[in-house]
Amino acid sequence: MPLATLSFAVAGAGSGLAGRWLLARLRRGAIVHSGSVAGAVALLWAVLGWRVSSGQLPPWWLPIPLVLTWFAVLLTATDLRHRRLPDALTLPAYPALAATTALAAALGGGWSLPIGAAVGAVVFGTVHALVRLASPASLGAGDVKLSGSLGAVLGAIGWPAIVLAAGLAALLTLTLGLLTRHRGSGIPHGPGLLAATCVLAVFPGSSVAPP
Repeated sequence: MPLATLSFAVAGAGSGLAGRWLLARLRRGAIVHSGSVAGAVALLWAVLGWRVSSGQLPPWWLPIPLVLTWFAVLLTATDLRHRRLPDALTLPAYPALAATTALAAALGGGWSLPIGAAVGAVVFGTVHALVRLASPASLGAGDVKLSGSLGAVLGAIGWPAIVLAAGLAALLTLTLGLLTRHRGSGIPHGPGLLAATCVLAVFPGSSVAPP
């Protein structure tokens, strides 16, 4: 394993454990499995480290998926276990991703990034808010709060990412429902939204490519 990949994996595991510790101590936080969180963040960060070190991703893009995947793993673990997306994570994700988008723009991504992110946040958030308004049973309030920050990442990637993420999230939620229907519990949409956005942020295609 290349040194960069290993370094990112170790940093990811540590950051996942730190996030799990912090989440357990926040007001309205939650308890999640430490091994799963550490392992998932380590894997995602290792992939990012490998992609950047091998020239498949520009270094300036790295802050965005690093922060996104950290939030995504903690939120997914919480939603799957407790069926909720805590404000302690969904709300801080907005300034955190805004800051990393600005950093990515300053490092070389250009100022079209934050513009696209702002528009994406409004569009993706509004669509989910309208769905929630039309059919409250189909989408939770936490999903709506989450959708704006995810829309910012997708908007920074490009308009096709917004459409693709919506479709992929629906497919993942449907799959999760088929796998868990025997448990008699509701189907959380948050994990599908988070997974779809992470896939597109880690593998953004030609819209985010090294020079």
